[in-house]
Amino acid sequence: MDTILNYIKINDKISTSGQPTLEELKIIADNDFKVVINLALSNSSLALENEDKIVSQLGMTYIHIPVDFENPEIDNLKIFLAILNSFTNIKVWVHCAKNYRVTAFMYVFHKYFLKTPFENINLSMFDIWTPSKKWQELMKISLEELQNS
Repeated sequence: MDTILNYIKINDKISTSGQPTLEELKIIADNDFKVVINLALSNSSLALENEDKIVSQLGMTYIHIPVDFENPEIDNLKIFLAILNSFTNIKVWVHCAKNYRVTAFMYVFHKYFLKTPFENINLSMFDIWTPSKKWQELMKISLEELQNS
């Protein structure tokens, strides 16, 4: 698992990464993950053709929430949070092209759903990616804004 692009284990039920290869998706399935959530656009540079079919054939559920890297929207975040929060006892793998979109969304998930203390959140992706102003604003969203928008 550690060889998968920008892999981060969040907890026993959630892991994240950049785009997994076909062989890596097999490893993910072999490690009892049941759901793969993809936040990248289907035409991203690292996209795996027919990923939905591949994931399904490996016995996992595939969920695609296409998030425009240049224009992330609060609705993308809200959909992601609702879906991820619904999988309480199922192992979920979340990825995008390089784990940047996922890291930003997971930061909000940590804050409001996992209630992870800030110092315990893995922020290593921010060593290689500096979020744009738009991403930073999305990550700073309040719980009230999430519920009311």
